[in-house]
Amino acid sequence: MASGGPNWEGLLKWSLAHSDGTSPSRSLTEEDRKWFMEAVQEQTIDVVKRMKEISLVMQTPEHVLEDQGVTPADIEDMLDELQEHVETIDMANDLHSIGGLVPLLDYLKNSNANIRAKAAEVVTTIVQNNPKSQKLVMEANGFTCLFSLLKSDPVVNVRTKALGAISSLIRHNKPGVIAFRKENNAYEALRDGLASESPRFQRKSLSLINYLLRENSSDCIIVNKLGVPGLMVQLASSTDVDVREGALQGLLVLARGKTEGVIEDEKLKQVLRKRIEDVGAGREERQLVDSLWDACYNEPSPLRENGFLVLPGEDAPPPDVASKHFEPALRALAPKP
Repeated sequence: MASGGPNWEGLLKWSLAHSDGTSPSRSLTEEDRKWFMEAVQEQTIDVVKRMKEISLVMQTPEHVLEDQGVTPADIEDMLDELQEHVETIDMANDLHSIGGLVPLLDYLKNSNANIRAKAAEVVTTIVQNNPKSQKLVMEANGFTCLFSLLKSDPVVNVRTKALGAISSLIRHNKPGVIAFRKENNAYEALRDGLASESPRFQRKSLSLINYLLRENSSDCIIVNKLGVPGLMVQLASSTDVDVREGALQGLLVLARGKTEGVIEDEKLKQVLRKRIEDVGAGREERQLVDSLWDACYNEPSPLRENGFLVLPGEDAPPPDVASKHFEPALRALAPKP
C-alpha cells in the first residue's frame, strides 16, 4: 500500500467488526465516528466542486495559464478528468449551470490541435443520448463551432473528433438535423471524410451519411450529385471491415431510393462479385451484399443461389459451455455411471 493513503484494510476490518451481525449494534464513540469520517472523506470527491474548479481554469486566459506554468498537456489531462465527470447525464447537464459549457466550447477554437480534439471529445460525451445537453449546446452555438472544425481544421484527428461530436449532437435531435442540412456544404464535408485516408474518419462519415439518408430520403439526390455513391463503391473494397459494411449500408439505402448513380454503376457489380467470392466475409456483410444485389438487379444474388448466405452452424444455438463446469446441485451429487 502506498504511504500516505487511507488504511483501507483497517477500515474494512472495522466495518466488518461493527456490522457482521454476530453482536448487537452499539453506539459509535466520538473518536470512532471521527476516524471513520476522515477515512471516507480522504477518498470522497465533490464532483460539482471539482467541475467548478475546472470551469474556472477553462475561463482563465491562455497567457495567464502559461505564466503559471500550465502546459497544453496539463489542459488535456484536465479535460480527461472533466470527461469522466460528465459521463453521467446529471453531471453533463450541470456543466452549463456552473459556467463550464461555454468555456469548453471556446476550447474548440484553441491554438493547440490536441486541445481542440479533446474538447470535441468531451462535447461528444455530454450530448450523447442527452436531449437536454443537446439543446444547451445548440443554444450556445456549439454546432457552428464543431462544423467549422469539420469543414476546415488542418488536422484530420480534430476533424474526426468534431464529426463524432456533431453526430452525437444531431442524432434524434430534429433542430440539430435541420441545422446540419441548412449548411450549404454539409454533405461536401462528409464526402471529404469518405475521400480521406483515415479509416476512422471514413467510418464516422459513413455512419452519419447513412443516418441522415434514412431520416431524409430526398437527400439521396444531393449525395448523388456530389459523387458520394462512387466513393462508397470504392470503400466497399476497403480492408477495414467496418468501412466496408458502412459503405454497403449506404449503397443499399441509395439503391432502395432508386438512385441512378448506384443502380447503373457497373463497377459496383464487380465489387459485389469480389465480396461474394471472399470466403472470409462475415455473415452481416454477406447479407448486405445479398440485399444490395437484389435491390440493384432484381434477382437473387449468387450467395443465395449457392446457399452461402447463411453458412452451416451460423443459425445453431451457442455451445453450452457453462453446464460442463457448473452442474446443478442434485446432478452433481448423483452417482456417476
